[in-house]
Amino acid sequence: MNSSRPLRLGLMGFGRTGRQLFDLSSASEDIEIVAIADIGRPDILLYLLRSEVDAPEQYHLEGNFVCGPRSRARLMSTDQPGEMPWDIFGVDLVIDATGVYRSAEVLRHHLAGGAPRVMLRSLPEDEIDRIVIPGINDDSIDPSDRLISAGSATTTALCLLLHTLAKEFVIECGSLTTVHAYTSDQALQDYAGGDYRRSRSAARNIIPNAHDAGRWLGHVLPAFAGKINTSTLNVPVQAGSLLDVTLVMEDASVTAEDVNAAMRAGAEAQPGRIGVVDDPIVSSDVLGSELSLLFDSQGTLRAGEHFIKTLSWYENRGHAKRMLEVARLYGDLGEVTEVA
Repeated sequence: MNSSRPLRLGLMGFGRTGRQLFDLSSASEDIEIVAIADIGRPDILLYLLRSEVDAPEQYHLEGNFVCGPRSRARLMSTDQPGEMPWDIFGVDLVIDATGVYRSAEVLRHHLAGGAPRVMLRSLPEDEIDRIVIPGINDDSIDPSDRLISAGSATTTALCLLLHTLAKEFVIECGSLTTVHAYTSDQALQDYAGGDYRRSRSAARNIIPNAHDAGRWLGHVLPAFAGKINTSTLNVPVQAGSLLDVTLVMEDASVTAEDVNAAMRAGAEAQPGRIGVVDDPIVSSDVLGSELSLLFDSQGTLRAGEHFIKTLSWYENRGHAKRMLEVARLYGDLGEVTEVA
């Protein structure tokens, strides 16, 4: 990448994550989104963007371009990676924010369209070049990486929690339940889908669900491979999620106060990514947060001799912020090189 110009990003999918990426990049001086692929009507896409941001008046349409203070992105009416000519926009990296395309085979269609690199907004279905979590394994990136994942909001929150606590304590194993806002692929009314429970109304039910974080955790934190069980409860909340993690500590003397102190140190070491809250907050209090992990000190409990239960909050905007951090990492790395 030419360091004298902003990093040029392409974006597939202008859903909630895509709109957050556009809003965040518009406020930066070193990143610009130059092309957006989405089948939505331009006026409706603009309407949705304006409905979610703090300063809606700064965004407008100019023909087929959505424009902001520092951004002017061409809207392309497609939702198929193989149909997007990224090369004509001179992008440095494409973010697939659809949440639909997660296989390496499909993501390679972006490369065929001229994208030097592709970043997935979620965890992949199969092996890709790298899963990158800022503040944990950023130093592992390589110029040959082309298919990248920035994890997910839940995965990043979990990794930051474990990474921080593992600096102070030996953790034998644990379990995660994320109490998660319902997602765009869930039906608001009962509707027959591919899964029994997810066919039920997201607006009326607490729906148990699986989560892939445990499967990929070892790629980011090798010491925790196979040690953390993960699951999800999708609840009737539109945004704002809770990370409920129970850990088995090797040392029976570890107290809740010890864990809280370790998390405060972690927040000092990674400001902007980790925070600690002492107030009795609820999910709506975390909306708009750009942190990836807001540790709830009141939620830390010790049970028996070895069990520690923790609560942490997070919201999708923090994940969008981390995705732009990963984009910057690869921008600084420069052009793609072939594997030796």
